Amino acid sequence: MDLILGNAISWLFQPITAAYALAAIGIALHFGFTGLLNFGQAVFMAVGAYGFSISVKFFGLGFWPAVGVAVIASIAMAFLLGIPTLRLRSDYLAIVTIAAAEVFRFIVSTTSAQPVTGGPQGLNQYSDGFYAMNPIPVGHYKFWVWDFNQDDLFAIAVSWVVVVFFAILLAILIRSPWGRVIKGIREDEDAVRSLGKNVYSYKMQSLVVGGLMGTFAGILFVLPTSVQPGNYGTTLTFYIWTILLLGGASTVIGSIVGAMIFWSLLSLTGDLLSTGVDNGTITFLTQNQVGAIRFILVGVALMLLVIFRPQGIFGNKKELYFNA
Repeated sequence: MDLILGNAISWLFQPITAAYALAAIGIALHFGFTGLLNFGQAVFMAVGAYGFSISVKFFGLGFWPAVGVAVIASIAMAFLLGIPTLRLRSDYLAIVTIAAAEVFRFIVSTTSAQPVTGGPQGLNQYSDGFYAMNPIPVGHYKFWVWDFNQDDLFAIAVSWVVVVFFAILLAILIRSPWGRVIKGIREDEDAVRSLGKNVYSYKMQSLVVGGLMGTFAGILFVLPTSVQPGNYGTTLTFYIWTILLLGGASTVIGSIVGAMIFWSLLSLTGDLLSTGVDNGTITFLTQNQVGAIRFILVGVALMLLVIFRPQGIFGNKKELYFNA
């Protein structure tokens, strides 16, 4: 039981949890504060992952120049998606973003793109520059049931520092005059337009900033692992939206706590079901069914949350009534 509980708690601070939290913070800016329906945050994460890894692996750039390439690619993607859609109704942005994520995934996974993107096999061996900056002494660091090496600890520390930085940045932005305009657009963009504000420009700025958060999330997502095109499907965006709704769409802290709860619950339910099947306590399931059942259980819990607390854990119910 200690091992099961330890695995669940370990997901509270894993780099993948930090990546999902940061991507959800970007969606919080888009949807929760601006009213933009971005159903393709996966494309910004993919742009970050591929922009960074290709720059390092095939063009020999260092860590920071590669991050710069990913940032530039993210801004270009935001303009590509926003220019034709942000003057229209929000559902057009939703359609374009979800389509863009799928198109991008198919392009990078084609065999013709394999020399650069790795094709269906993806990319790896691009994190040496990142780990070369690791100041933590070589060794194993044990606590309770956890055992981390120096690279694991470095990835965890950097991931959460980046999340905290962007969370504080967004909190400052939302409390600034810029943030008040953004929230005004969410509630009634015609009223904001009547005050002389360029609504289209503010929407584009929000799309760019939230997309950059998704791009950095994409980099964090692949630093400890590899780039796999299959990871950037609609399921990824669905997870991010689940995390956002769980914590509260119009909050910053909600995305972070939502990511922690989401991944910890998945780990806990999966391990409990798997152990129950192994020791014979659960006889109506097989190990092959455990993965699907845990998502069903978490999905039911999310449905109950939406029914009884639609604003999420930290959300304000009054902010559900805006013009998105």
